[in-house]
Amino acid sequence: MKPVLVITFGLLSIFLGYKIYQSINAPIEFKKVRKERFSRVIAKLKDIRDSQEAYKTVNGRFAGNFNSLVQFVDTGSYTITSQKDSSFMRYDKVYQIDLQVDTIIIDTLGFIKVKDSLFKNDDRYKTMMDIPYAQGGEKFEMKADIIDKQGYKAPVFEAKAKKDLVLYDQPVDLLARENAHQSVEEVNGTEIKVGSLTDVSTNGNWPPIYDRKDQ
Repeated sequence: MKPVLVITFGLLSIFLGYKIYQSINAPIEFKKVRKERFSRVIAKLKDIRDSQEAYKTVNGRFAGNFNSLVQFVDTGSYTITSQKDSSFMRYDKVYQIDLQVDTIIIDTLGFIKVKDSLFKNDDRYKTMMDIPYAQGGEKFEMKADIIDKQGYKAPVFEAKAKKDLVLYDQPVDLLARENAHQSVEEVNGTEIKVGSLTDVSTNGNWPPIYDRKDQ
């Protein structure tokens, strides 16, 4: 029985050692994978935000779907203008004299394509609706609306993706912990998102580390 016990305890020691190694290494690997994948997702959300802000500049509201947004980026243009203060004299019937009237003169200088302004020679905007790493070809969920803020009608939009789709192959316990995050240093909640349908904001819910240039 002694050789059997030696082999059994040897295998048990190897198994326990592996489990200890996994308990230490798994969170480290998870953080590495999370940072890499979240960086790509957030980069796409930033492209969506930039495109939406351009759309609003031209149309006065945000796009409600990706077809409209991509078409706008592909064909839309900004108007380049200049303005300067001026004045002229106009006869006032009440005072029966010429009075100076101040005005602003706006000149149209030309046009620039949205695509060239935002993406240069890159056509990544055509796939900005695709969630990176999602195994089923899932798209970002995006909505736009007009909300009332103290009597002011404000355009808003929101685009988001569930963390579960991005971290689909990660340990269940670590993913559950990720979805429960509530910290200024983490992406809180179960989704990565930009914008809001309840507040006038185009901010994302990620921490500043994802806004650094090396990201």
